[in-house]
Amino acid sequence: MNWIAINTEEEVAKISESGEYAIIYKHSPRCMTSLMAYRQLKTDVSNAAHISLPIYIVDVISNRRESMAVAETFQVQHQSPQILIVKDGQCLYDASHENVSLQDILKYVS
Repeated sequence: MNWIAINTEEEVAKISESGEYAIIYKHSPRCMTSLMAYRQLKTDVSNAAHISLPIYIVDVISNRRESMAVAETFQVQHQSPQILIVKDGQCLYDASHENVSLQDILKYVS
């Protein structure tokens, strides 16, 4: 799994148009809960090197428009931290704050 930064609204649209599973993590570098969730996700992702699933990250401060595009495109309430599993333009699962978990996400793709 490789981290891919979302820097444009066009990238959000491209993810939405894909028929493949993708993980999106919305992160705030100003929030302690988000920093802790990110730290745990980085560890979990490192331990899941055998999984070839893209994991996108969007900084909700620096890339506010893109973050809001994720919320609007996938019809979820904007939260941070927040993790989503998406496919075919649909959000199959989302969780926020202390419920951010790679293990829960992976249940949707196995």
